[in-house]
Formats: sequence, structure tokens, C-alpha cells
Amino acid sequence: MADTLAVPTADAPGTAPEFPMPRASGCPFDPPPGLRKLQEEGPLVKVRLWDGSEPWLVTRYAEQKQLLGDPRVSADTDTPGYPTKASPEAGEGKLSFIMMDDPEHARLRRMVTAPFAIRKIEALRPAVQRIVDGLIDDMLAGDGPVDLVEAFALPLPSLVICELLGVPYDDHAFFQDNTKTMVHREATPEQRGAASREIAGFLAGLITQRIAEPKDDLLTTIAERVTTGEIDHRQATEMALLMLFAGHETTANMIALGTAALLEHPDQLALLRESDDPRFVAGAVDELLRYLNIAHLGRRRAVTEDIEIAGQVVKAGDGLIMVNEIANRDPEVFEDPDRLDLTRDARRHVAFSFGVHQCLGQPLARMELQVVYGTLYRRIPTLKLARAVEDVRFKHDAFIYGVHELPVAW
Repeated sequence: MADTLAVPTADAPGTAPEFPMPRASGCPFDPPPGLRKLQEEGPLVKVRLWDGSEPWLVTRYAEQKQLLGDPRVSADTDTPGYPTKASPEAGEGKLSFIMMDDPEHARLRRMVTAPFAIRKIEALRPAVQRIVDGLIDDMLAGDGPVDLVEAFALPLPSLVICELLGVPYDDHAFFQDNTKTMVHREATPEQRGAASREIAGFLAGLITQRIAEPKDDLLTTIAERVTTGEIDHRQATEMALLMLFAGHETTANMIALGTAALLEHPDQLALLRESDDPRFVAGAVDELLRYLNIAHLGRRRAVTEDIEIAGQVVKAGDGLIMVNEIANRDPEVFEDPDRLDLTRDARRHVAFSFGVHQCLGQPLARMELQVVYGTLYRRIPTLKLARAVEDVRFKHDAFIYGVHELPVAW
């Protein structure tokens, strides 16, 4: 592993270290070493963003959970002090209720909670298993190597969320192309806006269809709220866009990134490949969610009232960035945190956040990952990388971390 980067302390204005920070060369699964140094300095450290603003970086597990559960901490991007994104090209804007505060956040979230209840998600498990097996059959029917992202990691969650929403899967390439643009850090605001409008326009048309002709799907659930006057058509479209985007882009990256990590840890891969215990597979999923991190630019918040925490007063108007990639590597919570250990009880991780904004879709994501990690390596026991991990292109250029492609063979 590369030497730890030198990080200046933030004792005076203008001396705060820049955020985000680069990962160490050759360590694509680990947090940037600069973040580890800041965690050692303290639970709250000022960092400097591209625009010169200096929010607090919250580096430790306990303080992140405390702040994420505090009603004086706002997820609304319009709140004074809310940290801007990672570059001037990033653009800003709300993505439905996840960037709102209660009571409006709670009101909108309740409208789509029922379809993600654990009982309903478990009822989808056999269908997800069939999709996984079908995609693996298609891979095995051809000649390797293949790109696991294109052949497996992207199609699986796309098929599942399109089925859940009621979006025709024939349009999945259209959605994938546009969501790639939406999360690419170097895309211009114009490119990102155009991609968002393309998807939103299509979903708006589907919602109009569901108002006239209801079906048994999530889009109809959303459309019914328009009919009752609880939300307008624009809010319904934003909600559908959130469900579609969050439902496939994040899981797809976790499938590919997790596979790359397991192939680099053959002892852990062997444990997973050789186990048919669903409880072990579920625990392995939680450990991979703890060990890896796809939301690598942090959860952003703003403080609405002064908060005293860890001997520090965080003032109203201050920004906060919660970097769960080092909260999940906090040695006070997880022993030997930089080691991937599928036998570890990692259920306390904060990969899905904490508090009222905890990820709505986590039962679906967990179930999909359990089916994938419990099937892929048993079906293809000789699965291996088709190129050195050093030659794999990791998504340092995106808001959601992962790999651009993952060539595999068997």
C-alpha cells in the first residue's frame, strides 16, 4: 500500500485540507489515506471544497450516527451552509424527498414505503433468482472473457427495478446511458440536465398512462397520489426518477465492486463460494457493504441550530460531510477494520445511512446482493479477473464509486 498522504491540519482559516481526496495508488478498495489521517486527528475536522467553503468532515462512527439522527441537521440543499458538490461542474438540485426535511420528507416517503417492506421484497426473491440464473446462463453460453458490468451487474438491478416500477425493460439501455451521464463528475451541468430531462420526460408519460390505466406496479402507486391530489405530476415524476435511479445504479456498482474485491481476497471468496447457509451469505453482504463504499463523496448536511458534540460546538449555518467509508472503518467499532472478514458481524455499518433518511430501498438492495453473492461464485467457481486489478478502470471520476468495466474469465 502507498505511503499515507500528508494532510495539513485545519487550525486556521485557509489551512483546511481539500476534499475530496485521492485514493492511494494500488489500493482501490480502501478509503483515501488522507481521510484516515483526519480520522486520527479527531471526529470533526474542517475541510475545504472547490468553492473555498469549509464544512466539517465527520470522520467517526459515533458522531456520524449522532448527527444523522439529530433533527437540527438538515438534508435540504436550500438550507444555509449546505455543502456544495465536489466541483463547479457538478450542478445542484433536489432529488425528490431524500433532499428534504420532515414533515415534507416523511409525507412523501410514506407514499412509497409499502412496496419496499421486507415481506414484499422477500416475495420477489424467486424472481430475482431466476433473473440471476438466466444472466449467468447467458454468460456461460458464450466465450469469455466478458465484461461483468455489461453482462451481469447492470442488467440485473435494471430488470428488477423496471419490473417493480412497471417500466418497460426494452428501455433499459436508454436509462443506463442517461444515468451514467447524471453521475459523471466531469459531465457539464448542461449534459447532466439534458440526461435528467430525457428520463423525466419518459417517466412523466408513463405516469400519465397509469393515471388513465392503472396496473399492479410502483408507478401506479405513485400515479394514484396524483389522482388524489396529494402530489402534483412534477413531484410524481421526481419520485419515480429517484426510485429508478437509486434502484439500479447503486446496486450495479456494488455487484461489480464487490466481485472485484472478492477476487482479490481468494480466502474470503472461498468461504462464500462453499457456503449454502443463507445467514452466512447475508452476513457476508453486510461485511462487503461495510468494507467497500460507493457513496464516496460523503452524505451532505447543514446545521440549523448550534449543536455541541465531541467537545466542539457546530454552529447553525455550518456544513457537514459524513464520509461513511471511514466511519465503517472506525477501529473503535470494528476490530481490524481494514481487513475484509466475511465472518464478522458487520450489521452496524452505516452504508445505508442512519435516522429518518436511512435508505428506503435497503431491503431490495440487500436481497439482490444476497442472491448475487450467493449464486455467482458457486455457479462459476473458477471465475477470475481477465486483467490485473491495476488495469481495471475504477470510477474515480463519478459521484458513485465502482468500476467502469470488469473483464472476467473462467
